Amino acid sequence: MDEQSRAILQRTLRRLPSKKTQSTLRAWGCLSAEQLEDLDYTQPKWLLLENVIFKCEESRLRLKDVTKLEMVYYMENPNQGTWHAFKLTGAEDEALSVDFTQFKEMFVAHLEEVVKHVSVRIKKPEDGAVWIRIAWGDNFTKPNHFKPTYAVHYLQTPYVFILNLTAKHKPYLYQVTSFYLFIYFGHIFMSFYYYYYYYYYFYICLYESDCFYRSHSQALVLSTRYVSINEAHLTGRSLAAMRDLLMKQYQQVFPNQERTLKERNALPSHPNIDREHAEFAEGKHQMACEAFGDGTVPKLETAVYKLETRYRGSSNNTLSDRDELFRGVVKFSSPSLLESLRHCASTGMSEGPVTPLLSSITQKGRNLFVIAEKVPGSTSRTPARKT
Repeated sequence: MDEQSRAILQRTLRRLPSKKTQSTLRAWGCLSAEQLEDLDYTQPKWLLLENVIFKCEESRLRLKDVTKLEMVYYMENPNQGTWHAFKLTGAEDEALSVDFTQFKEMFVAHLEEVVKHVSVRIKKPEDGAVWIRIAWGDNFTKPNHFKPTYAVHYLQTPYVFILNLTAKHKPYLYQVTSFYLFIYFGHIFMSFYYYYYYYYYFYICLYESDCFYRSHSQALVLSTRYVSINEAHLTGRSLAAMRDLLMKQYQQVFPNQERTLKERNALPSHPNIDREHAEFAEGKHQMACEAFGDGTVPKLETAVYKLETRYRGSSNNTLSDRDELFRGVVKFSSPSLLESLRHCASTGMSEGPVTPLLSSITQKGRNLFVIAEKVPGSTSRTPARKT
């Protein structure tokens, strides 16, 4: 086992929860049953990890075996970072008939076609999700297994969830327009002001950057039989919550559903008054459930609103007379944001109907919003809402 494999193995073993170490090693499948039985899972973790590493070296495990353990760890513990949701658009006729074998073969083929040094591992667990681990390299450097990118795609759906997407790879994934404008004007500039050597070097750099974009986005697009991929404006640490929110896999309440009042054991002092109070409370609960769902809701932690509007108010003439837009960020945070918002609406802590700015979290499946002013020269497209 080389130094890189040993370092990745040590890092992964340290991350394993103590209660799940035995089950994770068993799911890994690279150690024999006799080796697993010889391990004492009650001893201190550092000593247990040393014994595991010794048995891995004894079995002469390689880098691909170590990365398999890391992938098993992420599949069993997906809430280890910030996931970003993307949506595939423009489905072709064959999009709903692509199976796992076809997807795997096409994805690897498209990826290896444009990137010389890249390491890809694809696995499909029992829940139907396709897990992809990508260690990025290029035509001059080997794949970096210390900073892999993870992607999760559910076949026959347009949604992709990506983890560990660095700033270096973001432009190559979805900022297509600005990137190709840069290529076009870069070629013109270099052809007039630089010698052939610098022009050739610039072209090579652009080629490598283009490989990063085409390798990730086009590999996903072509292997799933879609036309393009766009950001879904949804982020979070809980992969299951983001999946349930986008795929509507939670208990929804619709306005045309019948309202059922809870039976009371005690007799009301005045039937008409108590009935009116009960109907009012039930109406608030119904409104809250229509906006945020009923029962167990997806566990989102944040919702961010970026403001690009004019200041409205008579209390501060300095701000209201400014031509420049007022910019700010409003962030809601909670261990379970949708449940907190539903509780506020159903208990009467918030007045009036639920604002579309909050109900859009579930209706549109996103938690990143831009509230912009409709003025000439504004770059945002979302109109401002008056409060």
